[in-house]
Amino acid sequence: MEQLAEGLELQRYARQLKLLGESGQRALAEATVMVAGVGGLGGTAALYLAAAGVGRLILAHEGVIVPPDLNRQILMDHEHLGMERISTAAAHLKRLNPQVEIEGYNARIEVATARPWVERADIVIDARYDFPERYALNRLCVETGTPMVEAAMYGFEISLTTVIPGETPCLECLYPEISPEWEPLGFPVLGATSGIAGCLAALEAVKWIARVGTTYAGVMHRFSSLDFACYSVGLTRNPNCACCGEGGTP
Repeated sequence: MEQLAEGLELQRYARQLKLLGESGQRALAEATVMVAGVGGLGGTAALYLAAAGVGRLILAHEGVIVPPDLNRQILMDHEHLGMERISTAAAHLKRLNPQVEIEGYNARIEVATARPWVERADIVIDARYDFPERYALNRLCVETGTPMVEAAMYGFEISLTTVIPGETPCLECLYPEISPEWEPLGFPVLGATSGIAGCLAALEAVKWIARVGTTYAGVMHRFSSLDFACYSVGLTRNPNCACCGEGGTP
């Protein structure tokens, strides 16, 4: 592969080639990962995916940078306040790794508009902050058969699982209804906690692409960044799920 044959690229990935091997690195270079949301969680995931040598990133996030973003969104900065989030994120990622191809969309996740992005992706990272978008992305991944890393955080708590359509529970199996207590724009967040969640999501995607280690497919991992307590539980599909069950999406 040309990228691996170049001396500079060999040096860039030298430390991780010892872990992933040339075949794993080639798989990353040929992979397309969609990251839905480039805030504290998704931005961190995108950063480490670019650093690892993922060939193409598809990013989606609406709006402009505002001061409350800056305690955690490491792809944003003070000088770009008031500017579009997605273009700022793409520029930062290109500075980190000029080799990565980036598609950026200043948009929310909606079934009609996001379908082509999901279809082009080998794996999706769900890092959106509200349930309607998460449900839309989940449905698109189930319909297209695209694996999805479902990563979330609230306060000091982190949750992570990987959805493999047709094999594992989907998001609606786990959360069939939106909690009335959910605050999409008002929940507490510390930057380091969202960063840990983003690192875990990026690692999960890298493991799946490079076929190393064990992913959290069909397993929910919970981690508290306050006291480092953690546990994992096995998950079971809901046969009556409105999205992936027998009466839902095939």
